[in-house]
Amino acid sequence: MKLTLAALLLFLPALARADAPPVPPPPSLAATAWILMDQASGQVIAAHNAGQSVEPASLTKLMTAYAVFHALQNGKLKLDTLVPISEHAWRAEGSRTFLDLGSKVPVEILLQGMIVQSGNDASIALAEAVAGTEQTFAALMNQYAARLGMTGSHFENATGLPSANHRVIATDMARLARALIREFPDYYRWYSQRDFTWNGIRQANRNGLLARDGSVDGVKTGMTDNAGYCLISSARRDGMRLVAVVMGAKSMKSREDASLALLNYGFSFFESSMLQPAGREIASLRVYKANGGVAAVGVAEDLFVTLPRGHAEGVELQLELAPKVFAPLSATDRVGVVRAMLAGKVVAEAALHPVADVPLGGFFRRLWDTIISWFN
Repeated sequence: MKLTLAALLLFLPALARADAPPVPPPPSLAATAWILMDQASGQVIAAHNAGQSVEPASLTKLMTAYAVFHALQNGKLKLDTLVPISEHAWRAEGSRTFLDLGSKVPVEILLQGMIVQSGNDASIALAEAVAGTEQTFAALMNQYAARLGMTGSHFENATGLPSANHRVIATDMARLARALIREFPDYYRWYSQRDFTWNGIRQANRNGLLARDGSVDGVKTGMTDNAGYCLISSARRDGMRLVAVVMGAKSMKSREDASLALLNYGFSFFESSMLQPAGREIASLRVYKANGGVAAVGVAEDLFVTLPRGHAEGVELQLELAPKVFAPLSATDRVGVVRAMLAGKVVAEAALHPVADVPLGGFFRRLWDTIISWFN
């Protein structure tokens, strides 16, 4: 089982280099739930009530955007696609982009209205453009949530307006933010946009951290009476990116202070290191019935580990390869696991795959390996 960073802190006295800085506990924050996660590794640096079910308010729009970005990626929509503004979208309560009923607005404008201004009208218009109705779009949101492993979250609308079963957990929202940043870097730029004007109305981005800290470049705010003040923030310093989620703060300033405290803590006391790049051979695997009888294996995605500063040098890689493997294999087939070990504890792990497809060998190779496999 992978060791969490919180558990790892218990072992610091025995593991630390003589010159490694000590690591204090994370700050105490005035919020219902929060989590700090490393973008590269996905490891949790600090958390409080991160599995507690809470209302997400407009943090919901991160999943709305994620689904719309997929629609752009697969060609269902284009940035210049004109979207008709329905009465349902036009009548949306809460924050608005001030779209005109019956007008046709490009997807790119609606995305900025949703991301920068948190417009509920723009969110519904995009949902209808992708799925026909907001209700059907919500079902799509939940399908994407399932793909991302967001097992503690359920969406009922595209806006985050209160609804009985519209709930999330902080861990899931951090996972969603990581996926959006990783999969859609070209669209992520809108999350650092300071303001947006439509219909002659200029509205500022509600994420005050964009002005307070130059390393912050997103992500999304949210607020309702029940949810409190919420903020998903992300910052990049010296090549390391962190994602912080704060739920249920008491004010705009409180959610910003808490988020910045988390980010500062993570950058001050932790570091992210790449252990193995994707697609590079880490070992050779005996593969029966394949040409040459062996295949290079590696990880499908860059393998990172996040540790307190001064500890990465002590990490060792441990391989566990499948005992008997036969061709053909695809690059997606799992053929083992690599574990990052620190003082006998697993701090990160990833599946091993062939770095390229492994086809069947010729007749005599297949015949010979069939016989050999009977005795091995």
